[in-house]
Amino acid sequence: MKLTKILLAVLLLALLVLPAILPAAMVNAAIQMLIAALFACAFNLLCGQGGMLSFGHAAYFGVGSFATLHAMSALNGQGLLPTPLLPLIGAMGGFICGLCAGWFATKRAGVYFSMITLALAELLHSLAPHLNTLFGGEAGISSMRAPAWGLDFGDATQVYYLTLGWVVLSIALLYAFTLTPMGRLTFALRENGHRLQFLGYNVHRLRVLVFALSAMFAGIAGGLQALNLESANYVLFDMRFSAEVVLNTYIGGVNVFLGPVLGAALMTFFGNAASDLTQSWLLYQGLLFVLVMMFMPSGLAGLVLCWSAQIRRRGWLAIIPAAFSALLGAGVLSLAVVFLIETLQRVFSQDYQALLMTDQAWPAISLFGREWLPGALLTWATPLLLGVAGLLVLKLARHQWLRLLDDEPVVNAAALRPRVEGEQP
Repeated sequence: MKLTKILLAVLLLALLVLPAILPAAMVNAAIQMLIAALFACAFNLLCGQGGMLSFGHAAYFGVGSFATLHAMSALNGQGLLPTPLLPLIGAMGGFICGLCAGWFATKRAGVYFSMITLALAELLHSLAPHLNTLFGGEAGISSMRAPAWGLDFGDATQVYYLTLGWVVLSIALLYAFTLTPMGRLTFALRENGHRLQFLGYNVHRLRVLVFALSAMFAGIAGGLQALNLESANYVLFDMRFSAEVVLNTYIGGVNVFLGPVLGAALMTFFGNAASDLTQSWLLYQGLLFVLVMMFMPSGLAGLVLCWSAQIRRRGWLAIIPAAFSALLGAGVLSLAVVFLIETLQRVFSQDYQALLMTDQAWPAISLFGREWLPGALLTWATPLLLGVAGLLVLKLARHQWLRLLDDEPVVNAAALRPRVEGEQP
């Protein structure tokens, strides 16, 4: 626990000094990472802690964004709600919509609940372009950040610190909620709702309240998005954003409180970095999600906790060989997959097919700083050999890891029992 507090303090200090060492473009990316982290943490209150998988949570993110923009235009940063407090309007919008939608959706559980949330979100996505007063039609609405508290919020650095403050406060409140009696009931709701009902609790009311609280914090994230971009349109209600928060949360780990924060931050950074490098970055995101669900169902945070527990038990030196083999094998296998996907993407692209129609020869493609001929054996043998090598190294890492688990000290129950006088050892 002490080490965790130290790591969190170091992380917070790093976030405070981040704008001083990053260019303006990267500061904007950091803001998006913070907003995505809060959105995923809010979603995890419903999904990971409450056991209710929603496929339409982007609706409350979008409602919070639009509500904040309307408040920005109406209040102009004056009165009781200056610019830094405008995300409260997003929280109110998300909470009210969450109460209404949650009352209907939580009438059912399991897959039926998920389908109802998806239907409600798609209904809002279909209606939004036609509701010009609320959502501005297809063009959306926009506003401007007004000066407040001696700040003009004209540059990305000030918006970053405003976003950081709201994200840290919101995540702290979400964690505090897990320590309350209602937070404990939320975990019990995930494990066995029928038992709670048998004990006399109103399960439907509890589900509605958890749904509304999750939507409220999603609305805060949407309000921060509105302050950052100063505009929004109905695309925010698209299914893609709802799917994105599900992927981020599960990749990070739904059973660890800060797991969704880790997953959302990493995947947002990956999206910003990879989208400029390749057209297949969404495919890589999907592959990563599938691999995490197959081999790391507890998510990246669960993997980190597992390795840290082994380090505390055995020390760094015992873990290094297995960790190095796993990282090396994963890196080599990833290189093989990227090589194959990028080669196929270039070969089947429209530009390459146009060149192929004018010339019978297969033109070379540029990849990893050199030219590769699609008709050459080396071009296809390279990813194959890299893939085989990566799998072999991963198999070695698996054997090393199993050997570590086999070396677990076994406690003799007889040795722990108090010895009776006169008993032979």
